Amino acid sequence: MAHNILVTGADGFIGSHLVEALVRGGERVVALAHYNATSNIGNLEYLDRDVLESVEIRFGDICDAEFMAEAIKKTDVVFHLAALIAIPYSYEAPRSYLNVNAGGTLNVLEAVHRGGHARVVLTSTSEVYGSAQTVPIAENHPLQAQSPYSATKIAAEKLAESFHRSFETPVVTIRPFNTFGPRQSARAFIPTVIRQALGGGPVHLGLTTPVRDLTYVSDTISGLIAAGNATDIAGDIFNLGTGQGFSVGDVAKTILRLMGSSSEIVLDQRRIRPAGSEVDRLISDNSKFRQRTGWFPQVNLEDGLRLTIEFFKKHATALSPEVYVR
Repeated sequence: MAHNILVTGADGFIGSHLVEALVRGGERVVALAHYNATSNIGNLEYLDRDVLESVEIRFGDICDAEFMAEAIKKTDVVFHLAALIAIPYSYEAPRSYLNVNAGGTLNVLEAVHRGGHARVVLTSTSEVYGSAQTVPIAENHPLQAQSPYSATKIAAEKLAESFHRSFETPVVTIRPFNTFGPRQSARAFIPTVIRQALGGGPVHLGLTTPVRDLTYVSDTISGLIAAGNATDIAGDIFNLGTGQGFSVGDVAKTILRLMGSSSEIVLDQRRIRPAGSEVDRLISDNSKFRQRTGWFPQVNLEDGLRLTIEFFKKHATALSPEVYVR
């Protein structure tokens, strides 16, 4: 039987892929896109017409509590992805991140508590761990806010925990490690490497030594859907990653090899985080989520990179101009 599903942040990178998968799976989907004067639907534009015609697109703002209370009525599952996510900009506008990431999550939780019955799948981030004290990182690893962004995501998680403990709100928190794939913003390092390599010039990067657990977007999507469907996991927190780590530099070299590019990798000081903010290693222990839901990643790094490169070659305008995207 089809469910009534609301996806916040539906016009974003992961959100658009989630909407597409849910519709193809036979669900009734309301896609919440951030209101704008031009009715721009963001990454939802990449969906096939038959999929898009099956989606109800609503424009709004998760920071508007009354709007969210109305949007969540008669909803069975809320996939809450809407957030400000660019770490560099969080240094400049931390209050915006608090309002959206924590305040918006509070509005979702209150709407479910006061007038709805939906399960909430809260999308958090591996950045809540900060630099790894143990590797791989399990869910009981200490939380450490090494950027205003990560602080606001920790706050959102704690709000979710408080609502589950106080009101038995059926919320599940997912901590994806670094998701990549088609439609991702040039804010992220994989698209920015591809963009610069397509231009034929040098590839400017920040530090190349940090290690990341890179999950292809289809695996992140299947994990989120598993969290929406699984029984007896309300109130819990799960890692969503591959369990493998690769340095930024090695991934960049792999991209250049797959593209047949001779571009040189150049250190760009503008792209380096403040010293105490850089996260050195993020490698997931995904065993808890695998055991509780049966989910497992299916796309390896090189195959995922090939699919991503193919997309951006076909959709060159999806990448920002030759400027540093904060």
